[in-house]
Amino acid sequence: MELEGIDHVAMGVRDVERSAKWYIDVLGFEQLHKGMWNGVPIFIGKGNTAIALFPANQEPNKSTNREIRMLHLAFRADGKNFHAAQRDLEKHGIKFEFQDHEIAHSIYFRDPDGHQLEITTYDLN
Repeated sequence: MELEGIDHVAMGVRDVERSAKWYIDVLGFEQLHKGMWNGVPIFIGKGNTAIALFPANQEPNKSTNREIRMLHLAFRADGKNFHAAQRDLEKHGIKFEFQDHEIAHSIYFRDPDGHQLEITTYDLN
């Protein structure tokens, strides 16, 4: 088997329309596959990266005693766009945390539903 990469990440959100608007406004994503599946999920993305936004279940599954969850979703940028992303987040009033990982630099922030997002660069010059 030889895979090409990740097609999309499916995320549960409280308000699908609000989240789609946030990802479009803040991260510059575009809506993909408009008019499909009666609007659920809403696919957003850019290039080969996509996120499928689904309405979050209001009641947790009672048959499981622990949650399986995504720790964070990381996007890669070159050095120039890594710095531009920080300026853009500041313009939107979004707080982020910088971390030096020795081989990479990353910033971490949250979307409206509290999902942790990361933008990372291996361009350390």
